[in-house]
Amino acid sequence: METQVVIMSGPKAISTGIAGLTDPGPGDLVVDIAYSGISTGTEKLFWLGTMPPFPGMGYPLVPGYESFGEVVQAAPDTGFRPGDHVFIPGANCFTGGLRGLFGGASKRLVTAASRVCRLDPAIGPEGALLALAATARHALAGFDNALPDLIVGHGTLGRLLARLTLAAGGKPPMVWETNPARRTGAVGYEVLDPEADPRRDYKAIYDASGAPGLIDQLVGRLGKGGELVLCGFYTVPVSFAFVPAFMKEMRLRIAAEWQLADLSATRALIESGALSLEGLITHRRPAAEAAEAYQTAFEDPDCLKMILDWKDAK
Repeated sequence: METQVVIMSGPKAISTGIAGLTDPGPGDLVVDIAYSGISTGTEKLFWLGTMPPFPGMGYPLVPGYESFGEVVQAAPDTGFRPGDHVFIPGANCFTGGLRGLFGGASKRLVTAASRVCRLDPAIGPEGALLALAATARHALAGFDNALPDLIVGHGTLGRLLARLTLAAGGKPPMVWETNPARRTGAVGYEVLDPEADPRRDYKAIYDASGAPGLIDQLVGRLGKGGELVLCGFYTVPVSFAFVPAFMKEMRLRIAAEWQLADLSATRALIESGALSLEGLITHRRPAAEAAEAYQTAFEDPDCLKMILDWKDAK
């Protein structure tokens, strides 16, 4: 089998091409992708050439780990059948030395059935957002984790953190955003420029910005015994002045990516109506325009989330 894919052959080098697919084995699905998302976190780091050492790194690669599509072939005993719609967190299914890191930006994918999550087809392009929503849920979930009363960054992840906080019954969090264009779109919570917020007794601050050198500023906004949760991806060593953190008895936690349980829990929240993904997709382009789409996703500050549309790809 062959498929059309997005290929990143080096920093800022994006094209579309044809790639071979591995044959499906026992327990595998073949899925035709309708939509895939572009991550402004890890994918941007590969695009810039600034990604820290990571397992499986190297060019050329097929990027993307946010894909939604329809099952066209299912091995026996997988629990799936053709016509089912699923979210796929990427796949490493390409031949010819093409790396599947993360492998989701493809018209067709072969993947283990255990890695996908069934979704209602009516969800449409928002189905590609499941991993990001599950990442936000993962940051909030767990034993004795405090819900945020301050979220730093009103991008897609920050918005999902705020929405999930409200869905969990928490008080409306404050959200900081330095870009005036991104202060819109809040429902049930407030978004401010950090300089306009005088508060210095936050109990739980969640940083969704990934901005370097921010920790010292955030420590000064914590109350005694407060927690700082790092939800972004940091390309430089994380450091902070010890004495202010010592005086606050700050707790520091790092939230990694979602786990399978987070996908299931997030799907349940979406299906129940407790979590809305509405308004998070701001840009959409045909897959054939991938080069322009990636540049817009990473360089246009008004682009909150870019979706590639694969429906007309050959």
